Amino acid sequence: MQHESDNATMTSTVVPQVPARQAVTGSQPIQGSIGFVGLGRMGTVMAANLAAGGCKVIAYIRRPDRAKELSALGLRPSCHIGDLFDCDVVVSMLPDDAAVHDVVFGRNTGLGLDSLASGLKPGAVHLSMSTISTDAAAKLAREHGRFNQHYVAAPVFGNPDAARARELFVIVAGDPDQVERVRPILDLLGQRTFYVGADPAHANLVKLAGNVMSATALEMLGEVIGLIRKRGLDAGMFLDILTSSMFGSRVHKIYGAKIASQRYATSGFILPLALKDVRLALAEAEAAGVPMPSVSVVRDRLITGIARGHGDLDWSALGLIAAQEAGLTSDGERAEA
Repeated sequence: MQHESDNATMTSTVVPQVPARQAVTGSQPIQGSIGFVGLGRMGTVMAANLAAGGCKVIAYIRRPDRAKELSALGLRPSCHIGDLFDCDVVVSMLPDDAAVHDVVFGRNTGLGLDSLASGLKPGAVHLSMSTISTDAAAKLAREHGRFNQHYVAAPVFGNPDAARARELFVIVAGDPDQVERVRPILDLLGQRTFYVGADPAHANLVKLAGNVMSATALEMLGEVIGLIRKRGLDAGMFLDILTSSMFGSRVHKIYGAKIASQRYATSGFILPLALKDVRLALAEAEAAGVPMPSVSVVRDRLITGIARGHGDLDWSALGLIAAQEAGLTSDGERAEA
């Protein structure tokens, strides 16, 4: 599975310089260096925005060949996670439970000496912006607490373009004092922050619920655009009507345009990552006794897309799968992001 982490993004991420801005709240600015783990497409842009906002950012990487690229963005790259241990705040933007587990607990059996939990100084905050399971979030919070550290969950809604423009929506949960402590960071990364309570797992539940709503919207868009195309109508015209009237969300506009034009990006929120989130949401629903039949359909569609060789496409490729199921033979064009 492709991961949006530092060891998975093979192409450089170009981040334009943006003017520094101050946090819009009354919170005190972050003192000292901020550690950052997970320098994929999203993470690189986010870390660069922190540096552009006046923060000193130590970027932990496993590939030394990325050091020059990251230095040019104002970051201090390091291949040694120990260089993050003196930071007051360490941000992680990793693809899944396993990747976050490796960083917090170490890669070896038991709590490794190279782990964030064993090395981070007491009182420091791990600000996890990854989309992970609620069980993982709860476990991470307990482990950091055992070492007198703090854990704040702050997953985001938005793609790399939104991250570049600092237009992310942040869903944050954790101890209120610690949330206020990291709020200047969140203000530099997003356009609005939603606080959902003291339990970090709740932020991840909200993020998963939002992601499956987006996925089901894309599945439905793909199906109806398939109908429009098969009956000979113009898909662009149809989408303009939808997004100018009843369905004007960012999901419908941004990804609907890709489906209507049959241009599917070979990057971004690729199908395996979408499938990961859908599976996590279905597990939450099963545990709560909540049937989610429409989400189960999307899970199967994502599996179908990956089986057909579309695993490198973003989740707008749900429209491609729907078109193929409707007997529309064009695979569309692949657009590099």
